[in-house]
Amino acid sequence: MSPTVPPPPLTPPRIPRRGRLTTWYRARSLRTRLTFLTAAAVAVAIALSALACWFIVEERMYGVVRSDLENARGSGPPADLNDCTTTPQSALRKVQNSAPQPLAGAAAPRDTQYVIPGPIPRYCLPGMATKAIVPDPADLAVLDLKPSQFVIRDGHYTNGEPALVRISWIKPPALPPTLVMVATSTKAVEDSLRQLAFVLGGVALGGVILAAVAGRLVARSALKPVDQLTDAVEHIARTEEVGTTIPVQGEDEIARLSTSFNSMSTALANSRERQTQLIADAGHELRTPLTSLRTNVDLLIRSDDTGRPLPPATRTKLLGNMKAQMQELTVLIGDLLQLSRPDSPKPVRTLAVVALHEIAERAVERAKLRGPGLVFETATAPWYVHADAAALERAVINLLDNAVKYSPPGGTIEVRLDGGVLTVRDHGPGIPPEELPFVFDRFWRSPSSRQLPGSGLGLSIVAQSVREAGGEVSLGPAQDGGPGALATVRLPGGPTPA
Repeated sequence: MSPTVPPPPLTPPRIPRRGRLTTWYRARSLRTRLTFLTAAAVAVAIALSALACWFIVEERMYGVVRSDLENARGSGPPADLNDCTTTPQSALRKVQNSAPQPLAGAAAPRDTQYVIPGPIPRYCLPGMATKAIVPDPADLAVLDLKPSQFVIRDGHYTNGEPALVRISWIKPPALPPTLVMVATSTKAVEDSLRQLAFVLGGVALGGVILAAVAGRLVARSALKPVDQLTDAVEHIARTEEVGTTIPVQGEDEIARLSTSFNSMSTALANSRERQTQLIADAGHELRTPLTSLRTNVDLLIRSDDTGRPLPPATRTKLLGNMKAQMQELTVLIGDLLQLSRPDSPKPVRTLAVVALHEIAERAVERAKLRGPGLVFETATAPWYVHADAAALERAVINLLDNAVKYSPPGGTIEVRLDGGVLTVRDHGPGIPPEELPFVFDRFWRSPSSRQLPGSGLGLSIVAQSVREAGGEVSLGPAQDGGPGALATVRLPGGPTPA
């Protein structure tokens, strides 16, 4: 049996450096990230500005040195070939060990050096020279240029000091073409640039530190509304006290966010208030039929327990009342279920093409059964709408039930549908003007109709169903000045199915 080989130990996956930086960045607070981004942006801006400044200064300073070289005079030839040596160092020592000797022709600047080309080049320095220039084999290429032309290159002295060197050539009498090397030290320039780099680096570092501090202050000031918003949200989450708002200042994105939060908080508070009011009103409305049912049931049970049955007529009347109360309770529960749906309209894709004139005709037939002594005058023209058929039919039935409830015996109810406008006119007592603003409120009932059956939810269901279909509904006095009320429903659509 072969020995069992243990599995290799599990090692965590190696996270790339970039991934670690991203993880660290996302783990910071918004204030810290804003401070970091501000400092980084300022650091980049300062670094680019410092680099641009350094390069500009470098170009200007070297430009001055080049300009001086272009205008330097170094055309004086050596006085004697014997004064030249085979190396720049030996030529410099010879000059330093002897008294200054003038050159033939014009005087040359101190940093001038002459090179006589040949198998063994010879170097000459003016009598006042203090430095020798390190030659370059490529300098001989200047002989291909005209005597008035020159070349400037980077170079250095024999002591290692950096310099800019101008190379040209002349033709002295009795001598071969001679190279003229004129140099200007750039040590001062490089020292100045080095100091400038330190200064700019210090300024950049100080700027980054100041930017971080300023970014922190700016982040604290800019995110103060966000902190207030966060505190408000945490307060609501902790106490469930909706309706809390925060002050809004300005018109920026933070102000818009605060305004939206205030609107949302207010909407939630209103929704909870409506929900609480709905529960309270529903409990109040349910209490009456339930109490009546319980009383009637207790009366029946007590009559059976005592052995004294109720008279048949009383028992029949009692059972009829119970049935009516059960029907009223069923209608009330159905109305509550209807109103428990969201107030926002359903998307158009969930609706269907509905024949409003057919719905109105079916509703009139059902209303005739509920008001057998009433006269219905109906005139409906074809009209098709996008709506929920069941909800819309319930809304029309509720309008007709309201008209039947308030119509006098033998009264007339007029139903008209023309051009998408459905009107229902009764000839009852009408609605007082001061009560018109409340007719579509849930559980609202006119003081004069409290003794009539109903829950006060019918017209609320009408308003909600019509609103979901994209229409509008109104209720007011009859337009001809006669008795009764006029309900008007306007729904978008057309005379033919679309």
